[in-house]
This record gives sequence, C-alpha cells and structure tokens, in this order.
Amino acid sequence: MPMTRPRAAWGRRHTLVALAVLAMFLAYTDRVNIAVAAVAMRAELHFSQSTKGLVLSAFYVGYLLFQVAGGVLARRFGGKRVLAGAVAWWSLFTLLTPLAAAGSVALLLAARVGLGLGEAVLMPASYELFGRWVPAAERGRSIGRFLGGIPLGQIVGFATTGWLTARYGWPASFYVFGVLGLVWAAAWSVHVHDDPASDPRVGTAERELLAAGRAAETGSPAPATPWGRILRTRAVWALVAAHFSHNWTLYMLVSWLPSYFNEAHGLGLAGAGLYAAAPWAAYFVALQLGGAGGDRAIARGAPTATVRRVATAGGLGVAALCLLLLRGAESVGPALGLICVAAGGIGLAASSFVAVPLDLSPRHAPVLIGFSNTIATIPGIAGVAITGWLVEATHTYSTAFLVSALVSAGGALLFARFVSATPLAD
Repeated sequence: MPMTRPRAAWGRRHTLVALAVLAMFLAYTDRVNIAVAAVAMRAELHFSQSTKGLVLSAFYVGYLLFQVAGGVLARRFGGKRVLAGAVAWWSLFTLLTPLAAAGSVALLLAARVGLGLGEAVLMPASYELFGRWVPAAERGRSIGRFLGGIPLGQIVGFATTGWLTARYGWPASFYVFGVLGLVWAAAWSVHVHDDPASDPRVGTAERELLAAGRAAETGSPAPATPWGRILRTRAVWALVAAHFSHNWTLYMLVSWLPSYFNEAHGLGLAGAGLYAAAPWAAYFVALQLGGAGGDRAIARGAPTATVRRVATAGGLGVAALCLLLLRGAESVGPALGLICVAAGGIGLAASSFVAVPLDLSPRHAPVLIGFSNTIATIPGIAGVAITGWLVEATHTYSTAFLVSALVSAGGALLFARFVSATPLAD
C-alpha cells in the first residue's frame, strides 16, 4: 500500500537530522584529514608506505570494536547523551593527534584507535533517534541527508587540510576540526531531545505524525535484541554484504586518493587534496537523488525490496566497472572522471541499503546498523592496510583497484539475491 507523504514544512525532526548531518560531516573531516596530512607526515616522520597504511587503518580498529556496544548504549541511555559524549570524545583525540605523532608511532596509532572508538557510536546513536523521529515515508531522504555528511566532510576535509597543511603545517587541521567538534557537542546538547513527546518545541501536527508512526513501530519498550533471528535472516546478511562492499571502496578511496594523485599523477599536496575531494561531490549528489527517488518510488507503490535492490546492486556494479577501467587511466583527467563515477555508484548504493535496518525493525535498527557496520569496518583495517602493502609491493595502484572492483561486484550479486524488506519479528 502506498505510504502517505508527511507534511513538507520544517519541523523539529528536520533540525535533529540536520544536526546529525553535521555530526557525520565532522566525523569525516576528522577521519580523512590524516590521509592528506600523512603525505607531509611521512616526509617529516619518515614513514614507509606500509607504516602509513597501518596509521591510516588504526582508526578502524577502534571503530570496529565499539559498533554493537554503541547501539546497546544508545538504546539504554538514549541517542542524545550517547552521541554528545561520543563527539566530544573523538574531538579530544583529534586535538591530541599532533602531540601523539610527535611522541611515537605507537602513540599515534593509539590516538587513531581512540578516535575510532568515539566515531563508532555515531551511526547506532543516530539510528536510535531516527527510529522515533523519522516517519517511514521520509526514511530514504533522511538517511540520504545524514550520509550526505560523509562526502561533505570528505570534500571539506581533503580541500581544507591540503590548504592548511601547505600554509600552516600538518597539525593545523587537527586543531581546527577538533575544536569544531566540541562546539557541535555543546549545540547538540541544547537543541535535541531523545523523544518527540518530551520536546516542547514540537508542533501539534508533527507530534501527531510522529506518534502515529510510533504506535505501529516503536510505541512500546523495545524487547531484548533477538540475536538468533537476526543471524538467521538473509536480509540482514544482504545488508552486511552491501555495506562491506561499499566500505571497501569508500575507505580505500578516502585513505589513498591523495597519495594516488600525488604519486601516480605527480600532483602537489594542495592539488592532490583538491582532486581527492572532487569525487565526493558525485557521492553527495547520488546520495540525495537516490534517497529522495527511492522514497518517491515506494510512495507510488513500488515494492520496498525492489527499490533497495535496484539502487544498491546497480550502484555497486557501476563502481566495479569504473574501478576496472581506472587501471588503464594514464592521465589525471580520465582517472578523476572514473573515480567520480565510481564514487557516485557507491553513493547511490548507500542511499538505499542503509535504510534496510529501519525497514526490518525501527526498534532494533541501532543494533542492526551497529552489527552491519562492525563487519563493514573490516575493510577499513584490512583493505586500507592491504592497499598500502600492494602499492609498496607492485609500485602501482592497479592491483588495489582490481581487488576493490571484485569486492563491489560480489556485494552487488549477494544483495540482489538476498535482500528483503519483510519486518523482523521481535
């Protein structure tokens, strides 16, 4: 049955989503600035490519360890407090990164792990709030906007870090972005409520809209997480496959694009940062169009699973093809074009598969996204480090692009075969 579209007027739910977008934006500026700064850090601190790969991948160790725990904490204590604490935590580790790097590689690795522990909470805590604040008919566009913080953070992170590093030295971006995170945590604590019922600034129409959605999906206290059913549900593993494949390409590009443009195409530090930022504009556009387009298609009666399948498998397939063709790109223009289309492909995929936890169960969405993101963080550890090893061993990025293409193609096939939007019984 087609869903009724909510009122378009700006409401408190839109303020919450907008602040969540800013949190995702800050998370990715803090995550990617080291990819640009590492070019200068390697020269100053005498890193090998393999050591740089370990530094870039250390973040994902902490990020992996706290995904499910973040979901559990958010369900127990509420997304507002948990997310405020997490952003303050990772912002402090961002500020401490230059001091850690000056001490030793071990301290730098520890700082990156600490940063990852904080950022691991972002998606589970946000989904905990979305389950109560985002109506079903707005899921695609709201998630698309939320994830839009990823490319925006990458664009600003890459471009700004390149400029700050060239002008003020590589520590500057860590100080700037760390302070911004602390400011965000203060603003979030003032403007956000855990529940629409406790927010005095929610209007009558919006309160009724959100209450109607909760009556059907999240009105009573959430029961214990049904881990047995989750692990036996094929749609959950379809989500994991797509998430893993998306993240393999995402993290490889986030961590290695500045080095690729610098080493394979001879761009200077500022130029490499700007070129590395460009593909994320395509990612952003694909996220927004995919999320809004998916909502419209479902509202007109298209099966939810079909919409998720077409966007996710199609986007991952496009990314795989572009990465294969990228191996033959001999100049910076064609290389940039192919990377932009590949980034758009994974952006289209992300606009769809990340809504699956809310399709399956708004109550358990924080744990579902935490579980999926735990496995999907493995590429951040293994993929980023393997890329460094492959580049050092082969003196080219060709093999790394081939591996990423194969992973994307595999994820597309698995998701297309097993995805479902059938609600997960409690």
